[in-house]
Amino acid sequence: MTTKIIGKVMAIALCVSILSCKGDHEHKYHTIKDKIEAETVPYSGELSSDVYNETIETVLVKEEDGTFLIPDRKSQITSFNCTECHSEPLKSLKEQQVGKKAHWDIKLVHADAKTMNCATCHTGNDMDNLHSLTDQQIDFNYSYKLCSQCHQREFKDWKGGAHGKQLGGWAPPRVSNTCVNCHNPHAPAFEKRWPVRYNTQKVEERK
Repeated sequence: MTTKIIGKVMAIALCVSILSCKGDHEHKYHTIKDKIEAETVPYSGELSSDVYNETIETVLVKEEDGTFLIPDRKSQITSFNCTECHSEPLKSLKEQQVGKKAHWDIKLVHADAKTMNCATCHTGNDMDNLHSLTDQQIDFNYSYKLCSQCHQREFKDWKGGAHGKQLGGWAPPRVSNTCVNCHNPHAPAFEKRWPVRYNTQKVEERK
């Protein structure tokens, strides 16, 4: 009885072997991995996102985690340079104000009023630049340095490419949106939205 069982097992193994061999003749590769490795054509060109970034005016960022590009901010600010209007000390300009005040549409909703006000980021002595908590000058193009004083975790993620939108593509040169490209610096929180409801009525109509 045992001999018959062994014989049957051997017969099955032989059939499997024949079918396997037949499969190898019918198909050029034994596995999909073999096919990928054999038919992959090495890319001889240079991977670059330059073609996608041609229309974006950029400035260079150099951080300890790497070098990349960000959109030029000053060209996006319609009233820059600030000294075009801020030609006199703030006190004098306030005294001359008649009717609607300048920057009337800006409402600061960023932090507690005891923690932050306009002078936290802007100084009357140098209106064409921002300034840090230690009164260091910060160019408007590099306003992320201002944000990073309080938002260190987000800043670290942003430098690595995990936070913020990548423009163009992931191939070098990398162009990343900065904080102010996505967040209003005076009211950075995104507006709340109701979730989109699953439309069961449309599902019924499509049946």
